[in-house]
Amino acid sequence: MNAPANVPANAPAKTVGEIGWADKNYLIVDDFVGVRQLLRESLRSLGAKNIDQASSGGEAMGLLTRIRYDVVLCDYNLGDGKNGQQVLEEARVRNLVNPSTVWLMVSAEKSVESVMGAAEHQPDAYLIKPITEGVLLTRLNRVWHKKQIFRLIDQAYAEKDYLRAARMCDAAMEAHKAHELDLLRMKAKLMEKSGEPAKAREVYERVLEQREYQWARAGIAKIRMANGEFEQARQSFQSVIAENRYYIDAYDQLALAYQNLGKLEESCAILERAARLSPNSVPRQRNLGNVALKVGNVQMAEKAFRKCIAIGEYSILKTPDAYLGLARVCGQKNDAKEALQLLLQVQREFAADYPDIALRSKITEGLVYHESGDYRRARKAGDELEALLNATEDRPDIPTCLELATLLFAVGVKDAPVELLCYVIRNNHDNPLLLDEVQQIFDKARLGDEGQDLIRASKKEATDLMNQGVLLWKTGKLKDAVEWMRQARKKVPNNQRILFNAAQILVSYLQQHGYDGAMSAEAYDVLHHVDRLLPGQQRFAQLIEQLAQLQPAAEGGATSGTIAEVA
Repeated sequence: MNAPANVPANAPAKTVGEIGWADKNYLIVDDFVGVRQLLRESLRSLGAKNIDQASSGGEAMGLLTRIRYDVVLCDYNLGDGKNGQQVLEEARVRNLVNPSTVWLMVSAEKSVESVMGAAEHQPDAYLIKPITEGVLLTRLNRVWHKKQIFRLIDQAYAEKDYLRAARMCDAAMEAHKAHELDLLRMKAKLMEKSGEPAKAREVYERVLEQREYQWARAGIAKIRMANGEFEQARQSFQSVIAENRYYIDAYDQLALAYQNLGKLEESCAILERAARLSPNSVPRQRNLGNVALKVGNVQMAEKAFRKCIAIGEYSILKTPDAYLGLARVCGQKNDAKEALQLLLQVQREFAADYPDIALRSKITEGLVYHESGDYRRARKAGDELEALLNATEDRPDIPTCLELATLLFAVGVKDAPVELLCYVIRNNHDNPLLLDEVQQIFDKARLGDEGQDLIRASKKEATDLMNQGVLLWKTGKLKDAVEWMRQARKKVPNNQRILFNAAQILVSYLQQHGYDGAMSAEAYDVLHHVDRLLPGQQRFAQLIEQLAQLQPAAEGGATSGTIAEVA
């Protein structure tokens, strides 16, 4: 199918016709008009008719929001504003491209830093300028055919129907032997997402029997880490890096393994190495800053947070964390003025998308004052936070709860942080690592024995809530079980065991009483909520599949694709 780069100008016509490039929608993104014209002429020579152009990342996002493109040719460096990497990030996060869309990253930049930064976000190909017509056609053909094989698999993946997608991989391997390796890699990923690490490991080992692929070795190491085998995972990730020093994901995973082993200094060192190799990752710089702050390396934390803020300015991955972290750094450097300026800035920039940003800023303000020795202002911030907590029943996410409880204990408040930590326990009653962290906060506040009693009582409360709902379900009182679990979810909205049981009871009700649109939607909402809290659980994949099977034909059509459609 692929046309060689040195064929005569009229030779590719047959190949072009086989795919039908003339009917596709194209987007060219480049800040130089001359380059856009050259790429446009190359596409026209392939028969392309519908070609849009953008001269900046912002203009490209506007077009991607309105139009679904089949092919995107995007330059890496786009002048001021978003670069090509950030355009790709945002298009994927916001689902502005189809699974079948071909995204080719184009650049004259050959530096390791730029190439690796783009490659981490996995465009379908990375092309170095100048690009000949033959090279463009060859890449388009190769990527397009692969995309068609994966089109419905990717769609099922996007719908989080991981088990169906895995079965489609098996069927596709029978029909497309040339793509067996890529399909095995996808299947292993799907098995992990489905909460079936043993089956994922079987796939990785099947690959390694054929050849020593580092991604398969790294996949087994991730499974080991998920199983709590942190030391074995550490050794495996180090082995992968020794074989390929540019395998960036292995650095991130190795850093996580060190954190799980309680070796924060080593984790910090690994993240620093990874950030030197590929410095333009917003999440990596943020993680480096957070770990450096925990180990007391204020200089490294400051450098990482400032870099994170700089590269994140136009990124969809931009979050308040780097600003709040940098404010903490400023507090430890006794620069309260810059810290407070950062806190004002973060509230201005993130108020629309982060409803809890005022609360998080006030917590950071209190910590800044406390760490810089201004205990009077720290206590004032603590009093304001206590008043905020008393004014609403809503509670922030778990990390914010822990940070807030730590501050409140430090400034002499007791009842409010105790209530917060009990809330954390009820929502995570079977998470021993988190319960240990809660106990440490009690110990630091000199409430160790009382903390043990509170943890025990809160665990029992959550367990009793769950068990009563399950008992009603198992004794056939399904309607009562559904209502009980609704009330349980209100009391402990983020307890994943209770959420899964609530979804299971809803599915059972639908199976026994027939399809109900509102109840089905409720079950989907519960499952997607728990998947956001704790992705990659086996029960999620199983329940999603059961729900999909209950959909009426008209509503379930979108999830009933078969591999025959791919072939």
